[in-house]
Amino acid sequence: MQWNGIMDIRHKQDKKWRQRQRRKQRTRTKVTGTAERPRLTVYRSLKHIYAQIIDDEKGHTLIAASTVDRELRPVAAHARPKKTQAEIVGRTLAERALRAGIQKVAFDRNGYRYHGRVKALAEAARQAGLNF
Repeated sequence: MQWNGIMDIRHKQDKKWRQRQRRKQRTRTKVTGTAERPRLTVYRSLKHIYAQIIDDEKGHTLIAASTVDRELRPVAAHARPKKTQAEIVGRTLAERALRAGIQKVAFDRNGYRYHGRVKALAEAARQAGLNF
């Protein structure tokens, strides 16, 4: 098979995806969400960032926030750079969690490095009152 530019890019993307999946699986064997301490997980796409608080015992999402949220879309769309959007999502998620009576969570970075938008979301959630 001949490697031209397009095939080479697809191969690199596939390799990065597989590496992230391996890191994610390693983390998920250690980090689980319970009723007392649910799991805060982050998903980062190129345009948006999503965060959920999940009770893994029941398999339910307790609280969610993202940049595509109906309430956050007008605020987050005008916020630049993306780290600022992540901070808004983290702060909103923490406020919703505290209103629901959740104070402690286990942070699941979902295979991403604790850097940039993931770090900004986590620190904003901590400053807003979540413990992890």
